[in-house]
Amino acid sequence: MPLPESLIEQVLTRLSFSQRPDPTLSALRAIYGAWCQRVPFDNVQKLVHLRNDTPAPLPGTEAEDFLQAWLQHGTGGTCWAGSTALLDLLTALGFDAERGIATMLVAPDLPPNHGTVRVQIENQHYLVDSSILFGEPLLLDDTVETHIPHPAWGVQGTRREGLWHIHWRPLNKTHGLECRYDRFAAEPEEYRQRHEDTRGWSPFNYQLTARRNRGDEVIGASFGEAVTLHADGRVESHPITDAERRRMLIEDFGMSEEIVSRMPEDCPTPPPPGSNTAAGLGS
Repeated sequence: MPLPESLIEQVLTRLSFSQRPDPTLSALRAIYGAWCQRVPFDNVQKLVHLRNDTPAPLPGTEAEDFLQAWLQHGTGGTCWAGSTALLDLLTALGFDAERGIATMLVAPDLPPNHGTVRVQIENQHYLVDSSILFGEPLLLDDTVETHIPHPAWGVQGTRREGLWHIHWRPLNKTHGLECRYDRFAAEPEEYRQRHEDTRGWSPFNYQLTARRNRGDEVIGASFGEAVTLHADGRVESHPITDAERRRMLIEDFGMSEEIVSRMPEDCPTPPPPGSNTAAGLGS
């Protein structure tokens, strides 16, 4: 369903737009750059939902739900939810945007486990990923390489066997991980189903994961560690206590005390079915 006009205006205002932007490349840069600084990738709403054993659809399955929660509580979502919200916002603003299906290559022979967004402007395609948050649209053209050269959130892309592979730095794998972008033009129902399929197991069902760009650095938490990717390329990490993770979400992420107070404590992430490790799979 189209986003309500009043909600679009509220979102644009929170993203620091004084007027509705036209669907141009410069506007896409501004919107995505603001999104990366203000809309986190996190699983706070999902943790609350699952720990309460709520049978309703997972938080953020619909874009309006995601954006209302962000306006009220400062929360974001995981990949299927964040991609849906970003795509619906861009579409409402007149951009030619489409859903993408990708695979975080944390183990061999994995099924797709990641959602993303691609935008076409003047016959060129740009990737705007609501999870990796690489700061500016990534050009996907006819070359075999692409990159964003930022020391904290920069990425490197190569085209192999017809598919783009983007090397980025998750907070739990700061040496880097590849994501393979398998196909685009996915349907909304596929996103809803893939999101729902994470209810039974996902690495984002048990412990806090949160990531956002702040100034020229990336801050967040992942698998029991507080992590900062500094603007000079340094990585700083340390074990995070429950009190510190709550303080970080309120003070550094701007989340409401209400939603943070409802968030359960971390619990160990069990291995996924048929695997020896949970870290990094699915979303």
